[in-house]
Amino acid sequence: MKPVLAIAIGLACTASTVLAQDRPTTDQARLELPRVVLEGVPFEGWVVAEGTAPGDSLSFTVTIAGAAQPVSRGMVAGGDSVKVTGLSLERAGIGVTLGTPAGSTTAQTRVLPSWLSVLPSLIAITFALLFRQVVMNPLTAIVRTIDKYIVEAITDPNNAQILIFTFLLGGMVGIISRNGGTHGVVDSITRHAVGPVRGQLAAYVMGLLIFFDDYSNTLIVGSTMRPVTDGLNISREKLAYIVDSTAAPVASIALIGGWIGFEVGLIDSALEPLNLGVEPYVLFVQSIPYRFYPILALVFVFMVIVTNRDYGPMLAAELRAHREGEVLRQGANPASDFDAEILNPIEGRPRRWWNALVPIGTVAAITLIGMYITGREAVLAAGDPDLGLQNVVANGDSFSSLIWGSFAACVVAAVMTLSQRILSLEETMAAWVAGLKAMLFACIVLTLAWSIGAITVEIHTAGYVVSLLTGNLDPRLLPVLVFVMCAFVSFATGTSWGTMAIMMPVVVP
Repeated sequence: MKPVLAIAIGLACTASTVLAQDRPTTDQARLELPRVVLEGVPFEGWVVAEGTAPGDSLSFTVTIAGAAQPVSRGMVAGGDSVKVTGLSLERAGIGVTLGTPAGSTTAQTRVLPSWLSVLPSLIAITFALLFRQVVMNPLTAIVRTIDKYIVEAITDPNNAQILIFTFLLGGMVGIISRNGGTHGVVDSITRHAVGPVRGQLAAYVMGLLIFFDDYSNTLIVGSTMRPVTDGLNISREKLAYIVDSTAAPVASIALIGGWIGFEVGLIDSALEPLNLGVEPYVLFVQSIPYRFYPILALVFVFMVIVTNRDYGPMLAAELRAHREGEVLRQGANPASDFDAEILNPIEGRPRRWWNALVPIGTVAAITLIGMYITGREAVLAAGDPDLGLQNVVANGDSFSSLIWGSFAACVVAAVMTLSQRILSLEETMAAWVAGLKAMLFACIVLTLAWSIGAITVEIHTAGYVVSLLTGNLDPRLLPVLVFVMCAFVSFATGTSWGTMAIMMPVVVP
């Protein structure tokens, strides 16, 4: 493959790891600063007490070198730390001074021009658009990318669970493709989904039904409906649009689910210092009618399907599929590939739709049960008396539940296949492994997206974007500007949850 995200990640990596963070100390305290900060963009530091007995307190002041007034004054208990906000350096060479009764010391950090923070994302996006590739061969600049950002991306517990879930679901799809279950679903749906419009509506309805998690929605609906839409000469681009524009929107306005639990937690954290007496979940529910983007996205998908009025590149893709029978454009490189010969059903063996739907239903059922069980345990452990369904599911561990659901689905698919003697044990395992392999490219893309997201956090891309608008905002423009900022941060970092975590503390107050 040609070079893409790797170059952007490598450039950012080189910029952000040239200088290690010093940790200057006095006899009793240490000042910790980020390894990299941006000119004029506020950042946070930490005063860490050292050499002070537990229970004793130490007074401190934090001052930007050359400034007349301290940025912060306070007390820090022995063995504890205090966050210092509002720090800002206008140029390289300026330090931050920590003063205590034992003396003072100045901490230095690397100061980068603010505009550099948007380069990794802009380079990645530009290269992806120019070369139509999102993965590239590593070059020299990628050495630190491999040993730091990619390693951290795949060792992060949540990311690792998503990768495992993705691979396991791919294995399940491999089995149900080989045992004829997927083709059985295709045969059943195509008898009723006569024509492209009904086929697209089937994908749309499935996307609405799997509302509890956007990851499982995308993978389940995409994997199940791909053979159906292929048979109806619906382009892969159109299927991707339908799946993507239902998965996250429906997950973001559902009343229960892992997405909602995460978001309510962020709202709670943002409301806490405001002392408004507002319940975060109530505020979330009240906000649903004003969630114009997800609501209109769902409405617009439906309108595009029933009116059969495509536009732009999607229109070209649909014309290609209808006129030439090519659901994929020439030279396309799908993120997952279930078209290998080993995943085709064996001639003469039964194609039963339930061999696909039962494992898929297992994913949904076990995931919801897992979220309830883990959520109940979390609520009880926190001493919360509210054991209502919403509170329990909102506190559930969606990532672990998805792994349990996908693993159980693999077992169910294998047992059903073997019990009906459709495939031998060797053939079943070969199909499972082929399904894992089919998801490899998608997992590589995910890992690179997480890596560049980590880099943008480290070089404060979001902080720079926010600082451009702070203090220069007409309140009437707030909604549209927040939308634009969120769109940029989401596109740059590759994560909706990360965008919420960045923007909620800024916007809610």
